[in-house]
Amino acid sequence: MQRVYSLLVDNNPGVLSRISGLFSRRGYSIDSITAGVTADPRFTRITIVTSGDELILSQIEKQVRKLEDILEIKVLEPSESVYRELIMVKVRADKSERSEIISVADIFRAKIVDVEKDSLMIELTGTQSKLEAFMNLLEGYEILELARTGITGLNRGIKDVTLVDQDGNFERITKE
Repeated sequence: MQRVYSLLVDNNPGVLSRISGLFSRRGYSIDSITAGVTADPRFTRITIVTSGDELILSQIEKQVRKLEDILEIKVLEPSESVYRELIMVKVRADKSERSEIISVADIFRAKIVDVEKDSLMIELTGTQSKLEAFMNLLEGYEILELARTGITGLNRGIKDVTLVDQDGNFERITKE
């Protein structure tokens, strides 16, 4: 069973290391982890995708919640959230292959971000299934390099949004 957690944390040095260290010490699996500063530079949003049975996932949530710097942890349910991942892929492409690869990229609304004499670099954002479908269509071409960001996500709408004022006071919007 796979679960996606969204953590709001203080933007302090070492916070990501402490979180990943907890997973390592406890032997928990991290399928992907992304982190980035929020609209408020005091805070970072970390998205962790992990897997295990219900007991393991419950323990992960409890253990992460205990860490210092953790302000909030939410489970991002697939039906109530939007997940995205970024992939960059460098494909060997001579003149004869270039137009075919560009056509495949266009179908997926991918962007060609770099063109060289013998290669193309393509950027694509979407769900994991969209990225997998794209990669399956590139199977006949030589993939030179590949980079994926891992999943990031947010809940839909304004339900369960946490606002923090300048004094550090929390306000949670709980409208349905």
